[in-house]
Amino acid sequence: HMLFLFLDKNRVRLLGFRKSMLGQFETNSFSKNYQSNLLTDGRVGNIDFIASAMKEALEAVSTNGKKDRDCFLILPQESYHFLRIQVPPDIASSAVDSFVKDKVKSNLPVPLENTASYYFIENTETEKVIHFFAIEHDVLKKFKEALSLIDLNYKGSLPETIAYFTLFNKTLRRDKKENIFFVLYETGFLTGFLYDSLGLLAPEKWEKTIDGSRPAEEIFKEKALEFEKEGKKLNRIILAGQASSDIRQDTFTKAVGVWTNPLKRIIPEFYAEYLKLLVTFQNKPFAFLSFEPCLGGFIFVEEKRSVPTFAKQGRGGAKISFPKISIPKREILIFTVSFILSFLSFILLSNFKSIVPPIVPLLSPTTKPQPALSPSKPKATPIPSPLFTKAELKIKVLNGTGIRGKASEVKDLLNKKGYLEILTDNADNFDYTESELQIKKSKNQAKSTLIKDLAENVSPFKESVLPETESADVVIIIGPDFK
Repeated sequence: HMLFLFLDKNRVRLLGFRKSMLGQFETNSFSKNYQSNLLTDGRVGNIDFIASAMKEALEAVSTNGKKDRDCFLILPQESYHFLRIQVPPDIASSAVDSFVKDKVKSNLPVPLENTASYYFIENTETEKVIHFFAIEHDVLKKFKEALSLIDLNYKGSLPETIAYFTLFNKTLRRDKKENIFFVLYETGFLTGFLYDSLGLLAPEKWEKTIDGSRPAEEIFKEKALEFEKEGKKLNRIILAGQASSDIRQDTFTKAVGVWTNPLKRIIPEFYAEYLKLLVTFQNKPFAFLSFEPCLGGFIFVEEKRSVPTFAKQGRGGAKISFPKISIPKREILIFTVSFILSFLSFILLSNFKSIVPPIVPLLSPTTKPQPALSPSKPKATPIPSPLFTKAELKIKVLNGTGIRGKASEVKDLLNKKGYLEILTDNADNFDYTESELQIKKSKNQAKSTLIKDLAENVSPFKESVLPETESADVVIIIGPDFK
């Protein structure tokens, strides 16, 4: 059982997850905006006041008299100090730790020993970036004290910006650098952060009030032009928040001038496996809009299988929580057992040559091969069977032409060819000049089959390798050359 609690200036969002006998998670939620501020610049002001708000949320999600006690905090970005550190491509792995520590000590605005820290690495084939977060001990201490007042156990914390990045990380192409503006579109206000393909670019939160004097699209367009003047031209806007459920993607994109992805479409497509796990007590679909930070925190913990605790550092200075290289015990055990069995088989076969005559020439160099009784035709080399079936292959079809319904047409075409696992969406832009075929190395055998099945429609595809971390096995981007 776990509680994911998001705290902001005057907002509380709480998701309770209780694992059921069927492996799903029963969820219950609470959301409330308060008139008075709970936090000031990401810091707790009145501990009793924030503990009272936490208690109200806890009582709302507790059912049948049961209370979950383990709580995971998602805190506003301003609660943390953030550093984005570019790692030189030629640096030795053994030197990375000392390199980062030197960078942190010289650039962190507070003494490192006064903070607890966490970091992670995002990289492409040509670039490696470290995202470093630190929270001051005094700041974290007050959050923990507020939890203890209502008997909740602190299990870890996460900046909201990591939670948001988790929600759209799977949509990113590692071979393409793009600037992404993630915006929570709520009734009356907008808040946003600027990312690129590797993560958070700047820790500053953009906030804008919507008073009805001009449409939201105009405000977004103005901000996009501002980014462009700063040399950070936007490639995409990720639109979250409750008010985003009412927008039309095509008209919004046209009005703003930047390709817009609503989170309401991203989550069901890229994180469907998590939605299937979440069951509400009312047996209704889980309404994830307005609970984005809590859902992002849940997915982060599920995928990382660990939580950043930002635990208090011990004596002798701060210890930056660099990830340790773990020894793959299971793989070593399998290798050891296989080696022993192979060795024993070797001994047995050597002692009982008569039992397995075809293998003897390989094991005993003194044994002469027996002459063939009669000439035989050379055996044909067997063609390896594909490690997939068309029905199992996960394909994503993206419309890069701007022609409405084009992706659905291609989906229907593939269905007729026997492919069943197909998702459709628009590409990140409509400027593609030729169709592209991206496929994972592990599914490379499917390439020739796909090209053959689509030979009448496009030839040749522009080909590239799809990262193994992608949810789909194959991505087909439809260009104007697709007939």
